Amino acid sequence: MEIFELVHSDQQLIEKIPDTVAAIGFFDGIHKGHQAVIKTAVNKAREDQMMSAVITFHPHPSVVLQGKTDVQYITPIHIKAHILEQLNVDRLYVITFDKALSLLSPKTFIEEFITRLNVKHVVAGFDFTFGHKGKGNMKNISEIAQGDFKSTVVEKVTCDGEKISSTHIRQCLATGEVERVNSFLGRCYTIFGAVVSGDQRGRTIGYPTANIKVDKDTLLPKSGVYAVQVKINNVTYDGMANLGVKPTFQADVIEPIIEVHIFNFNDDIYGERLYIEWHKFIRDEKKFSSIDELITQLKNDEKTIKGYFEH
Repeated sequence: MEIFELVHSDQQLIEKIPDTVAAIGFFDGIHKGHQAVIKTAVNKAREDQMMSAVITFHPHPSVVLQGKTDVQYITPIHIKAHILEQLNVDRLYVITFDKALSLLSPKTFIEEFITRLNVKHVVAGFDFTFGHKGKGNMKNISEIAQGDFKSTVVEKVTCDGEKISSTHIRQCLATGEVERVNSFLGRCYTIFGAVVSGDQRGRTIGYPTANIKVDKDTLLPKSGVYAVQVKINNVTYDGMANLGVKPTFQADVIEPIIEVHIFNFNDDIYGERLYIEWHKFIRDEKKFSSIDELITQLKNDEKTIKGYFEH
């Protein structure tokens, strides 16, 4: 998959662009609803012997429109690109969402980011809007297109009677409901990070852990202990993760720390970058009165998680 970064002020064509079917949207999470849009575009591209593309934006519009400085993403841009490649998308266009872009009229937006990219067919969700104050939408896009391209609207996708949305997924992550999140995503909620040195206290109690540093724009679930799987160099291992501030040992930690104990694993992986898949919330983080009490709890957690993965 080729990736292109675009800004409103750049008027040059990237290259001779092939006829394209494009899915367009912010797509944070790439949940089942987003996948329906993207797969529709990929399938139409194959049928019509065109290239498939996803047109998305970065950063989130709220950074520009509401002045937010601490936006976190269900799928940061590198995770988004990784998933889109797995969905067989040929091209990814990442449009910089800035003040100038937010002021474009729907017609100018279409001219710059649809017509100029040689998009012959646009696929989007029923609630997609574009142009200044969202005046362009999937109801008036054909009128704006004036026959330059076709468009397909994908209706809402539900799971157990609920509309799947990025907002709902964020709410579930905040309450630790990762199993529900995974049902909305159609895959495990995944974060990407590097193994960094920690205090190595886990080794002294029989539970060595890998400390994981993730980008600040990564949305993390609620603090607690989780059943996770870790992918290192395309090999998957079961494990348990503690996300939190380690209250048994430290009283002044504010930012949550991710520590993963990988079952049956003793390799040195400092500096490695890995994926963590979050499968199930096990319990809240708590402060223990003694190290022995903590070790007893960790043994119980390990037993619970291994039992979970065996079923």
